[in-house]
Amino acid sequence: MVRERLHLAAAAFDAAIDPAGFHMGPAQEEALARLEWLLTERQRCGLVVAAAGLGKSHLAAVAARRLGGLGAEVAVLSLHGLPVGEWLDLLLARLPLDPASRAEAIRPWLALENRLRENTLMERPTVLIFDDVDHAPDDALDGIARLVAAGEPRFASTVIVALATPTGLPRVPDAVRLRAAVRIDLPLWSEDDVAAYMATALHRGSADADAFSDTAVTTLARFSGGVPRMACRLARLSAIAAAGESLDRVDAATVERVWRELLPAETDTAAEADDSPRRPAARPQVKAVRRLWG
Repeated sequence: MVRERLHLAAAAFDAAIDPAGFHMGPAQEEALARLEWLLTERQRCGLVVAAAGLGKSHLAAVAARRLGGLGAEVAVLSLHGLPVGEWLDLLLARLPLDPASRAEAIRPWLALENRLRENTLMERPTVLIFDDVDHAPDDALDGIARLVAAGEPRFASTVIVALATPTGLPRVPDAVRLRAAVRIDLPLWSEDDVAAYMATALHRGSADADAFSDTAVTTLARFSGGVPRMACRLARLSAIAAAGESLDRVDAATVERVWRELLPAETDTAAEADDSPRRPAARPQVKAVRRLWG
């Protein structure tokens, strides 16, 4: 029974990008409000900046749903790792073109312009959300810059949202950085954010609200460094480890042990602060987790 209870807690922290699992803290509400403002005020471009793991892609998925609910036609495209020459085809595949339009023998750029013109004539805004712009191929960067800077009437109802990391900002086209009506910086989670996320995730996953002790949540917030992706991974692995050890609930010691033994070594920088405890001698605690996966 205890193991089943903690398995539910582990499943609550599925890392899939699902709008239903998005943590809606004050910073996230503000970010979505600014993206809505871009749409309602017919602004051409917005920029979202956040380090890896802070929820840019999750925000993009939630924004797509929110802006679509306001009547916009929304397409989301991650540009990370795309080969040169493929971004337009992938973007068009995300737009609801009719079969005749898809079969039309015209260049992809012309097909995109036709769709933007059609939406403008129908007074339907188009929102194109480009994730990982700082990892985009050069032809995609040129195309996005062209969309942002274009002054033709067919682009009048088009909104471009670009997402990038702070270190990748130099790769973002000047047209995007200089013309962005708003810049949204996603912050690290506070301890209250982590606690709210934990409570919401456990409730959504039908897990017991006390599956994690209060000290476990505090420890998780500390060792995750306020990075949402790390908090999710650490919570999931901690619940699995606690189940493997037949604990009643996840405690602070389990969270710390999982952080030190199961997560990559590069995460050490988040918790090796002045008041961090000394790393304990290695013990075979991982065996209990492996039994669950084997």
